[in-house]
Amino acid sequence: MQIAVAGSIATDILMTFPGRFKDQFVGEQMHKVSLSFLVDELVVHRGGVGANICYGMAQLGRPSLLVGSVGADFAEYGAALTEAGVDVSHVRVCENVHTARFTCTTDLDANQIASFYTGAMAEAREIDLAEIHAKTGGVDLVLIGADDPDGMLKHTRLAKENGIAVAADPSQQLARMDGEQIRELIDGATYLFSNEYESGLMAQKTGWSQDEILSRVGVRVTTHGGDGVVIENADGVLAKIPAVPAPGLVDPTGGGDAFRAGYLTGRAAGLDHEAAAQIGCTLATTVLETVGTQEYTLDRPAFLKRLGSAYGDEAAATAASTLNL
Repeated sequence: MQIAVAGSIATDILMTFPGRFKDQFVGEQMHKVSLSFLVDELVVHRGGVGANICYGMAQLGRPSLLVGSVGADFAEYGAALTEAGVDVSHVRVCENVHTARFTCTTDLDANQIASFYTGAMAEAREIDLAEIHAKTGGVDLVLIGADDPDGMLKHTRLAKENGIAVAADPSQQLARMDGEQIRELIDGATYLFSNEYESGLMAQKTGWSQDEILSRVGVRVTTHGGDGVVIENADGVLAKIPAVPAPGLVDPTGGGDAFRAGYLTGRAAGLDHEAAAQIGCTLATTVLETVGTQEYTLDRPAFLKRLGSAYGDEAAATAASTLNL
């Protein structure tokens, strides 16, 4: 099965201010704030939901096609993804803008001041998924994740027109999109991914009940953080998987992307929903215990040991033999 992942590609610039923002504000001057914070720490991480998912799949030995739009500054990032095993040959490079960038400063109270620069992500709508489908000998499944909203809708339409199965994963863009757009994204999807909160927001904005949403998709996958994952279809619950404990939790960012990477890798290898979700949950915990969403290199024996501890030796043996871990 050939999987394409269409989603954001971004760089995160994270800084730490060794003070408190609240101490810097002058009450009577709030209408004309002018502040500069001298920070003690700066780290740069590679991210974006599309790149994160492809990276996770590559760590599990499953090649995938990354589909997204980046700036001319992508060369180093692209080389790192290529080295990790991600196919970036279908990433669109825009010469006149930068790759999307998230810049965030955090103070001692964990308050944050942040900006997100859309940059090249806004040109994802210029990508032709049908052309990629033809050039690669056929895409079997495309995950359409958070990206330029017009691009997400275009990818969805082209996938349907070309008989490509869709995994709808609107996540962060649910807040930006209206009900009509969300209905178009999810209606007829083979898979629908969301977390518990997004599930409620999806129903509210589409005007569809949870049962109606289920009737319009093949399989619905809802993550519940530390309570695990529920997988269901119109006939009922297919699997309910507990999360893998993460005693070394250091950064919650990227856990959902890692779950999707593991789950789709398992499904592509022919595993049932339960076994695929177990792989996804185990990979998610690996990322939760790492600072950054692509800063890990999978230790396969340790991964299988953790999977076995959480779900049993048989589950670990199945994953090892099916994925050649």
